Amino acid sequence: MKSMRPTLYGSRHAVSAGHYLAAAAGFAILEAGGNAIDAGCAAGIALAVLHPDEVNVAGVAPIMIRTGQGKVVTIAGLGHWPKRFPPDLFMREHGGKMPLGLLRTVVPAAPDAWITALSDYGTMSFGDVSAAAIRYAREGFAVFEYMATMIKQYEDGYRSWPSNTAIFLPGGQVPKVGDRFLQTDLAGTLQYMVDQERGAQARGRLAGLQAARAAFYAGDIAETIVRYHEENGGYLARDDLANFHSRYEEPVKVRWRDFEVYTCGPWCQGPMLAQALRMIEAAGELKGLKHNSADYIHLVTEILKATCSDREYRYGDPRFVDVGMDELLSDTHVKARVNAIDMVRAMPDMPPPVGRYPANTPPPSKQASDAVVEPDTSYCCAVDRWGNAMSATPSDGSWRAPVIPGLGIVPSSRGTQSRPDPSHPSGVAPGKRPRLTPNPAITVRDDGSVMPFGAPGGDVQVQAMLQVFLNAFHFGMDIQEAIEQPRFATFSFPNSFAPYIHLPGRLNIEDRLPQATIEELKRRGHDVEMWPALTRRACSVEAILLDSKTGFLRAGADWRQPAYAVVS
Repeated sequence: MKSMRPTLYGSRHAVSAGHYLAAAAGFAILEAGGNAIDAGCAAGIALAVLHPDEVNVAGVAPIMIRTGQGKVVTIAGLGHWPKRFPPDLFMREHGGKMPLGLLRTVVPAAPDAWITALSDYGTMSFGDVSAAAIRYAREGFAVFEYMATMIKQYEDGYRSWPSNTAIFLPGGQVPKVGDRFLQTDLAGTLQYMVDQERGAQARGRLAGLQAARAAFYAGDIAETIVRYHEENGGYLARDDLANFHSRYEEPVKVRWRDFEVYTCGPWCQGPMLAQALRMIEAAGELKGLKHNSADYIHLVTEILKATCSDREYRYGDPRFVDVGMDELLSDTHVKARVNAIDMVRAMPDMPPPVGRYPANTPPPSKQASDAVVEPDTSYCCAVDRWGNAMSATPSDGSWRAPVIPGLGIVPSSRGTQSRPDPSHPSGVAPGKRPRLTPNPAITVRDDGSVMPFGAPGGDVQVQAMLQVFLNAFHFGMDIQEAIEQPRFATFSFPNSFAPYIHLPGRLNIEDRLPQATIEELKRRGHDVEMWPALTRRACSVEAILLDSKTGFLRAGADWRQPAYAVVS
């Protein structure tokens, strides 16, 4: 298919983000002399204003950085359950379900993650990188179609709390496309952090950044959050906030052809991408398979089902769970998974676990329903003239828990991705982190080329990222063309969000493929459900390739939502 947009080429720096104003915010930082980390933070914080239905200033923000010298680090940007949270609460008092509201709250991690990245790898102040976000919150921006659709879909959730209704349903109505969307309390919260930073900058940039952090985690913002929890049955306490720091985590790295592919660890779903690439290699590297043919879609789907099984039975916070990533990436495990694939017949569900796994893990429940892709997460990446690259996937919806009155933020409701049963690898436990879906990635080619890439979209994120990666580096498409191709996604696993809907055999496909291909997939046993020809449910992938052979940056952004790239 012909691309609807061109791949953008530049030679100095580039930003790609899930909203065009976020890309503009990051690009302005680059033009002002900032590096990719400064720009990525500016774009990411802006996304928390511009995508308020799916990203929150007080949410999560997993970050991956590759320096111009070749060092790769990940900042988890994921909070843990409050230290005093009863691990059996959901099983004992809620029938194994996780109700909406404050009980889903984990420690908000995003502010600390951005400030950690700025402190250790950036060059600018919090005030510099948050200026655009504050302006967008205070002056407003135009509601776009996907945002209006998601607020309408989750209207009942927004109406659960007056503070949410006031922001997301102004005048009691679902906002329409083109309406001005204002978040004045949120602007005030960010401005307070900036003001506290300015008061400490006489002692230097780092002292200023730490003052901005303290304003959120130990100052008036923290006091307001904790008071609301104390008065409304929540568990978030002062020491949960004051003692929190985003952890640096070792990335997972795999070799694929002449690439090193880096993902975040099994505290999120990122390693599924690494596992899938290893299984593709073991299956024969897709030799002879045409792009989006029935054979290709079948093989990749069956591989993804296998990685979903490992995610279900093994992934969790490595501080609490012995995940065994080395085993999951080993030749033995990879071959066992690939050998179980039948190219003639689809697995009726994700396959059973292979190798060791917690014996007391409850069996996955199975439910018949629609394929759910929650309004959750956005993405941004940046590359600068010095070769630094940043990849970040900020997230957290705003309809699952109350906005803190006067602050305009929803402290992270990411507990929705823990299981109510503490015996599950991703089960609830005090101080434990949920198993996150957002998962930024970076790939580095042997010739020195670098590409940060990622996407929003819950359980479809890795699936979309894998397809774009293969479109570019197996099928030889340019970045924008690789992004725009029709996508498919399996839902043959328990969803990562409560209530963990499980659709055995379900395969969703954007309606742009030949009917013969669809019929062949059905014949092989896939429960095919058609998406519209172009849908945000298939994710919104953004990417920037620094091509060492030409010296050009090649940037793309997904037109499934108002994502854009900007280059110079």
